[in-house]
Amino acid sequence: MPETTLERILLVDDEADIRVITRLALEAIGGFTIDECTSGLEAPAAILRFAPQLVLMDVMMPGRDGPATLLALRADPALPRVPVIFMTAKVQTQEVEALRALGALGVIAKPFDPMTLAQTVRQIWQAARHA
Repeated sequence: MPETTLERILLVDDEADIRVITRLALEAIGGFTIDECTSGLEAPAAILRFAPQLVLMDVMMPGRDGPATLLALRADPALPRVPVIFMTAKVQTQEVEALRALGALGVIAKPFDPMTLAQTVRQIWQAARHA
């Protein structure tokens, strides 16, 4: 896999306060360019519009949750295969393993530290690229 710098992240989360904090943490501290959507149902169009290098997605969302969204994204041949990191309060070992089994790069526990979020995202991205 060619070495690429992570720059564009799509944030998918139904909670406005989480989107605000996450966007601030990733843009101001991490220097990333962020686009966001409020549900898994909006994610395919946002991926085509924004062309993110990574999707940072909530697990529990109304309409279509994170795991169902990841499966839908992978099932659509018109969409690029964008790596996904989940954010969730459900971080029991079996829950994390289930998300990884779906193809997630990693899982970030909520609540997260806004000061270290960008670094955590970057570490997961880099670890996956060198795996």
